[in-house]
Amino acid sequence: MPAPYPRCYVDGEFVATAEARVSAFDRGFLFADGVYEVIPVHRSRPFRLRAHLDRLERSLAALRLPNPHTHDEWAALLAELARTAGEPEMLLYLQVTRGAEYGRNHLFPAGVRPTVFAFASPYPAPAPRVLEHGLAAVTLEDLRWARCDVKSIALLANVLLRQQAADAGADEALLVRDGLLLEGSSSTVFLCIGGTLVTPPNDRRILPGTSRDAVIELAEGWLPVQVCELEARELANCDEAWIASAGRGVLPVTRVDGAPVGSGRPGPLWGEMYDRLRAHLDAIAATPAL
Repeated sequence: MPAPYPRCYVDGEFVATAEARVSAFDRGFLFADGVYEVIPVHRSRPFRLRAHLDRLERSLAALRLPNPHTHDEWAALLAELARTAGEPEMLLYLQVTRGAEYGRNHLFPAGVRPTVFAFASPYPAPAPRVLEHGLAAVTLEDLRWARCDVKSIALLANVLLRQQAADAGADEALLVRDGLLLEGSSSTVFLCIGGTLVTPPNDRRILPGTSRDAVIELAEGWLPVQVCELEARELANCDEAWIASAGRGVLPVTRVDGAPVGSGRPGPLWGEMYDRLRAHLDAIAATPAL
């Protein structure tokens, strides 16, 4: 993610990003006791804001952490953050932790107010080489915790896996558990097999993806979609492989573990989906804001 814009939000105030501070006793710092969301802004409009805030609500509920804001309050806060950035394409990051108490105790502290932090950064548009040649990925054993459906700030395993992929010269790690392909270290996975778009089902091993849902909806009436368990060995047999995320949109994976996927170049189905997504964003921008 590129360097953030100069102003951010911390506990009710918009402050200079370089001066933003939270307590060293914040439970997010001591225990990774918190959740986050990343919301893309395209054409000056937050993309699927309701879906992102609904997922935030589910993650908070899983941690038994009260939501500090209503939907309308979040929408206003993020709109102001985006306005101060003043760009049509950006990423909005928001984080909620259980807050800070003076000490370190495993049990939930009583009477502590959640810490809310949010900032904006430029949207990392895909490099021309990625659109032309695609991404490289490696398959790695999924060593994350058992509640990957919670968008937790405890991302150490994801960080280690993504770094391991980078060390191998790859752009993403595709995670495998018990022989099943689940998702990327920071993305959703799709395979195109015999003219059908296939993606794993949501469960506790997978983060429900808002970008994934958008891809599925954009395929309606054009490309058959099957949501089912995927064996990792299908990577060697599929015609195309894609990843999708808030910060990447939908991108082709053309090499996995050093071997080509399909033709070894971005496929025609991905090209059509990429165009459909851009047209969808243009259509949203042309409608009145709510």
